Amino acid sequence: MTSLNDSRRDFLKSSALAAAALTIPNSLLALDDCTATSHSGMKLSLAAYSFNRYLPNSWRGKPKPDASMTLMDFIDYCGEQGVEGTELTGYYFPEKVTPEYLAKLKSHTQKQGLEISGTAIGNDFCVPAGEKLEFELNRAKLWIDHAAAIGAPVIRVFAGKVPKGDTEEAAIERCADTMNRALAYAGKKRVKLALENHGGITSTPEQMFSIIDQIKPSPWFGINFDSGNFQTDDPYRDLEKIAPLAINAQIKVVIKPNRKPQPADFARIVSILKKAKYQGFVVLEYEEKAEPREEIPGYLNQLRELIS
Repeated sequence: MTSLNDSRRDFLKSSALAAAALTIPNSLLALDDCTATSHSGMKLSLAAYSFNRYLPNSWRGKPKPDASMTLMDFIDYCGEQGVEGTELTGYYFPEKVTPEYLAKLKSHTQKQGLEISGTAIGNDFCVPAGEKLEFELNRAKLWIDHAAAIGAPVIRVFAGKVPKGDTEEAAIERCADTMNRALAYAGKKRVKLALENHGGITSTPEQMFSIIDQIKPSPWFGINFDSGNFQTDDPYRDLEKIAPLAINAQIKVVIKPNRKPQPADFARIVSILKKAKYQGFVVLEYEEKAEPREEIPGYLNQLRELIS
């Protein structure tokens, strides 16, 4: 039986060959384990989801009429915090995204001296084949277009969960096939797709690699390393397994071994990324109940010191 490490190395080697003419993050070339040493190349970003309570959410057709913040306001906040990047989650874009809006968003980000580290969508590639699945794929393609327009290098994507009455095996096969189709389009637009460990059929590294085993090697594919989403007996161990494929890294302030929340060990998480030779954005994604404006600066300072 192929081990996780063997599967990972085979995928990475194939992807590296496929990307011979492209510039690829070192995280995709980390083919073997190595000792944790200091590496340059990490930059700090903040996810718009950190202000989810204040931002409008048009993704599921349920905008908040009392939203007190816009993406422009969020970009301003990122500029005030002195980070290098801003992650503009797709949920908070207008219901109808125009080229004019995208141009304004990109210009506003540049005026703040920021890079758009990425964007994120709430897709489900496990839905039954047919109209629903084609809708999910077409919406992903639309957001690939949006990402290309604003200069976002990567989109965080979900896999989904097994529909009622279906099997995990069938859902994984359907997800991988749809991801392959999305990647073919993403490559034309030069936008990377990062599969997140986000519950459902990505609840464990083993499930994730069951999907990856069926994805064609591509320089446009990688993992969105979310430090807070594994709820296994040892999330740190499982984060180490997926870190070598990371092309984007989101850091939460809480980790949940056996579903029991506890403060995240930022130093240990950053060490895992350094060991994997990750070079890219480290994106704080704050989800706790305390006021984000008051809590976020301290967490950013901790991460800034660890990645410097």
